[in-house]
Amino acid sequence: MPGSVVYPFRFIFMSFPHKDSSRHRCYDKPTVYGFAKHWQTGEPMPEEMFEKLKMQKTYNAGMMACRQLLFGQLDMELHSNYDPEKGEKGEGESIFDVHRRMAEKYTPYSMPLPEDRFLCTFQHIFAGGYAAGYYSYKWAEVMSADAFSAFEDVGLDNEEEVRKVGRRFRDTVLSLGGGTSPSEVFKAFRGRDPSPEALLRHNGLA
Repeated sequence: MPGSVVYPFRFIFMSFPHKDSSRHRCYDKPTVYGFAKHWQTGEPMPEEMFEKLKMQKTYNAGMMACRQLLFGQLDMELHSNYDPEKGEKGEGESIFDVHRRMAEKYTPYSMPLPEDRFLCTFQHIFAGGYAAGYYSYKWAEVMSADAFSAFEDVGLDNEEEVRKVGRRFRDTVLSLGGGTSPSEVFKAFRGRDPSPEALLRHNGLA
């Protein structure tokens, strides 16, 4: 994308356009059957296989959402409220205590074991440039689904209207870059702030 976007929005705006153009179209039947043919016979993908493809999209979607929410909140908690000096001296929570406390809220069905040291390998938030910004993974999914729903709103089989929406996507999200506030860029495309409704619907959670 042209220009640069202020952290953490740069992660969101680098992530969601490619998710929008590829991930969601893989579950649109006309799109899939436009290419899903046997390379020799030209026979289309069996209907049963396409149904399985759609089913796997929502398999464990709720658990995966909770997992990402845990990681995002854990990241924010460690970088916002955790006191490393007290934790090191045993006068406050350790990072592993924080992990367990966050897990009780977001993934109570899968609590970390006492010897769990996942945080020691969570490089995204310590050495990967996502410190206090891991939530952007999930927020990019929200924006991606919401952006794709603009195409759904006009009907994916309505080629003329899809082209219009595609041009608006090109002229806003793909073109404006860091010269305009990311929130304003999205509003210019969608006409409003991002909404999680489309993501919940796509994941079978609404």
